[in-house]
This record gives sequence, C-alpha cells and structure tokens, in this order.
Amino acid sequence: MKTKLVIFDLDGTLLNTIGDLAEAANQMRALRNLPPYDYATYCTFVGNGIMRLVERALPEELRTAEYVQAARADFLAYYLAHIDQKTIPYAGIPELLAELHARGIRLAVASNKFQAGTEKLIRGLFPAIPFDPIFGQRPEVPLKPDPAVVEEILTLKGIAREEVLYVGDSGVDILTAKAASVRAVGVTWGFRSREELLEAGAELLIDEPNQLLAYLD
Repeated sequence: MKTKLVIFDLDGTLLNTIGDLAEAANQMRALRNLPPYDYATYCTFVGNGIMRLVERALPEELRTAEYVQAARADFLAYYLAHIDQKTIPYAGIPELLAELHARGIRLAVASNKFQAGTEKLIRGLFPAIPFDPIFGQRPEVPLKPDPAVVEEILTLKGIAREEVLYVGDSGVDILTAKAASVRAVGVTWGFRSREELLEAGAELLIDEPNQLLAYLD
C-alpha cells in the first residue's frame, strides 16, 4: 500500500543534536565540579528523554529524585538558551523532506525530546516543511517505546497503519514502530549502532536519507 504518512524521530534522525545536548549536560556537570564527558559518551545517554539523559550524566550516588530534578533544571536553563548553536540537519535530510512534501506525503515528528525543544528545532531548522503534528515529550503521554504517541498521530491524521512509515535511529524507535504495528525504517547515521537496530528487530535499514524513497510503495 502506498505510503501516505512518514513519522520521524528527531534527535539522531533528522537532526544531529548531540553537540548542544553534550554542552548543556557538561555545563550541568561543571556546576557540580564534575569533569566533562565527550560527545561519543552522550550518544549512549540520549533517546529516553531529558530526565534520563540528566540521570545518566550524573554519578550513581547522586541520582536521587531531588538531585536529578535540580540538575535537570540547570540543564534545561542552559540548553534552551543554546539549543540550536551546534545542531544541524543531517546531510541529505532537507532534500528528502522537500521531496516527500512535493509528493504529497504527510510528515510528522514523534520525539522523546521535551515538547518546547522539539517544536523550536523543527520550526527553526525546517521552516518550509509542514510537519503536522510535531510531538515531543508531554506530561500526559508515555515516552517511546510506548506506542501512544504514534497511536495519537494515526488517530489525528486518520491514516491506516499500512500507509505509515516510522523512521528512527535507535532500538527505542524500532520497538515503538513494532508496538504500533507500523513499518519501521532504521537509519544508520544517528547516535546508535546498526547492531542495536538489528537487535531491536529492524528489517529495513538505510545509510543515506534518499534511500527512504525506495520504501514508499
């Protein structure tokens, strides 16, 4: 069945956000007299929302609920002010999005990044692309791999599961798509490894954005 909707993950799929995430987390660590981590380490911390990122960036002995909340507040204060300093679309993504839009395919975002940050990045870096809806982490909706966000998008758009592609860079994304019974495409240019995608059950992998076009029909 012809694809009518493509749902994209954000971090590691559409945008390389690791520079700004790492800078904010290292700033949070510096306030606590902790040394910085490198970007590669942060690639293993992301994908499950800001709270989990902050928690993973702290020593285990500091991971009390109260301490993590305070650290998250420091992280967000810095990150919101610098969210787009180092963040850029992956090579080939703007062209892919333009082609999908030109073909009349609807586009949506389902991210575990907090809602305000998700909207700011999408609207700021892809102003000509009509993503609808743009969903990040919201208090009333479980994080991926719970399929709730995908189910919500399908209900809003009135599109059959067979007409949907879900695109992401992590095992969380593959598991989300499988839980929602939609086709999953794993991308290998993001934060996670090809091995993680395969272990999560990915059947379709692409190494370049334009390869997604082969799976539209």
